[in-house]
Amino acid sequence: MEARLERSPYDATVAVHPDDPAAIELARTALRAVAERLAAAHARDEALAEHVEPKPVLGIPRRPRMRSLGRAWRLGALLVQADGSVWRTGVSTRVTEPGRPQHHTASVEQRRAWRAAALQGGFPMGETVNHGIEPIPLDESLVDGSGPLVVRDGRAWVRWGSDAPLPLERYLDDLADLLLHPPEGA
Repeated sequence: MEARLERSPYDATVAVHPDDPAAIELARTALRAVAERLAAAHARDEALAEHVEPKPVLGIPRRPRMRSLGRAWRLGALLVQADGSVWRTGVSTRVTEPGRPQHHTASVEQRRAWRAAALQGGFPMGETVNHGIEPIPLDESLVDGSGPLVVRDGRAWVRWGSDAPLPLERYLDDLADLLLHPPEGA
């Protein structure tokens, strides 16, 4: 099928493939299916959180915390929730005792602060908490988008790092298999 050209509100020319709406629906279906597969297998999931900087009370600062946004399975560049909704990965923090500030490098102190915020938010020791994440809307914004999940030429693709994009279905199958059957020693 040939792509037709439409005018955007900004007068730029955007190529729209006639199968793009179907590809978006197939992406929704594939994400729900992999979520069902992982849930049925009781695959290890991880916490999703939002870093919250509370306002001072009577001028007294309060400690930052992480507020739970639910749970998801990490599949490379995507975090897939049980209902098939998907998030773009951000920062991953393992909850351990944060220790005291030691005036190390800024990155070491930032990781310490994130661990402290996760504990303050009530996440258990050893939990992996994903924060700095962004929801990925499963709508027409995927067409020629800039995120890890895109729709181009009537197909859904996933970009992960600098590798070439992979078809969404293959990507989900490969990473779900890896999550369900990790290599020995992983």
